[in-house]
Amino acid sequence: MRKRVTDQCDDDNASSGDSLQRTARLPQVKVAASRWWLWIKRGLFALFCIYILVPFMLRVFPDLIKHLIYSHRIKVPFFVDLNQPADLSLNHTINMYLTSEEGISLGVWHTVPESQWKEAQGKDLAWYQNSLGDGSPVFIYLHGNGGTRAATHRVGVANLLSAVGYHVLVLEYRGFGDSTGEPTEAGLTTDTLYLYHWIKARCGSSLVVIWGHSLGTGVATNTAVKLMEQGVVVDGVILEGAFTNVRQEVAEHPFAWFYCRFPGFEYFFLDTMAENKIIFSNDDNLKKMRSPLLILHAEDDHIVPVHMAQQLYQIAQSVQNPERVNMVSFTGSLGYLHNGLYKDHNLPGIIERFVLSL
Repeated sequence: MRKRVTDQCDDDNASSGDSLQRTARLPQVKVAASRWWLWIKRGLFALFCIYILVPFMLRVFPDLIKHLIYSHRIKVPFFVDLNQPADLSLNHTINMYLTSEEGISLGVWHTVPESQWKEAQGKDLAWYQNSLGDGSPVFIYLHGNGGTRAATHRVGVANLLSAVGYHVLVLEYRGFGDSTGEPTEAGLTTDTLYLYHWIKARCGSSLVVIWGHSLGTGVATNTAVKLMEQGVVVDGVILEGAFTNVRQEVAEHPFAWFYCRFPGFEYFFLDTMAENKIIFSNDDNLKKMRSPLLILHAEDDHIVPVHMAQQLYQIAQSVQNPERVNMVSFTGSLGYLHNGLYKDHNLPGIIERFVLSL
C-alpha cells in the first residue's frame, strides 16, 4: 500500500515538474516570437523606405536610370574569356577589337559560315577579314541589354546563322562586356554605324543584314535611319522581340507593376529617361525606313508584349510596300519567351527565305 502511495506521489511530482517547465518555456517562446516579429516589421519598413526613395534617387542621380536600362554592368555569364570564343563551341570564330571613336574599343566576334569550319582552323584576323568578300551574306547581330555576347541565346543565333551559310559579326557595344566606354543611345548607334561601314569596306557586293534583339532592335532601327540620312538603304533588317519605344516598354515591363501606380510614375521614371536621351523609338524609325523588314516575336514573350510587334508591323506596312514587310509570331505553347526563338527548328528556313527575297 505504501509503495502505491509513493508511486502516486512520484507521478504527481513528475507531472508537477513538467507543468513548471512548460510554464517556464512560455515566456521564452513569447520573447522569441516578439523578436522575430520585430525583425519582420523592421524589414518591411526598410523595404517601404527603399520603395519610396528609388524614384527620388533616379531624379537626383540620373545616371542610375542608365544602369537600369542598359544593365551593362551585369557581365554574365561569369568566368568566360571573351577572347576565346572556341570555349563556347564557336571554333570557327575570331575575337577582334575595333575602335569606333577615340578611346572606344569594341569587342566583336566574327563567325564564318559553317561550311568554312575546317578551313578556318588556326587562321588569323587577316584571313577572317578577307573571307567577308566570299559573296556570302553578312549579318550584324545587335544583342539586348545586360550580359555579354557569350550569353547562351546570343551564341545560339550566331550558330544558327553560320549553319545556314552566313557570316555573323556579334557586336559588344561600348560599356558592355570587354568594350570600353559608357553606353548612350547615340554611342550605341555610332558603334553600329562604324561596324557597318567597316564590313562594307571588306565584303564587296555581299548583302549586309542587321538583326537586332530586344534593346538591340532600337539600335538597329536607329542605325538604319542614320544610314538613310547618308543615302544608304540597309539590305535587310530583322527585329526580334521588338518594342514600340522604350517609354512604352518600361511602362509595360513586368517589373513596372511595383511603381505603375506610384504618384508621379511618369515624372520619376519615364521623363527621367527622356531627359537622359534614352528614347529608342522603333515606331518613329519604321515610319522613315525603307529596308525590307522581318519581325520575329514569341506570343508568350514576358518582357515585350506581342502587341507591340503587331503595332510595329502595321506601321511598317503602312509606309512601304507590304510585300517587303513580314512578321512571324511563334505560339506561346512553344515556351520561347523573350530569348528562346533561336531554338525553333523552322527559324533557319524563315531566315533563308527572307535573305533570298532581298
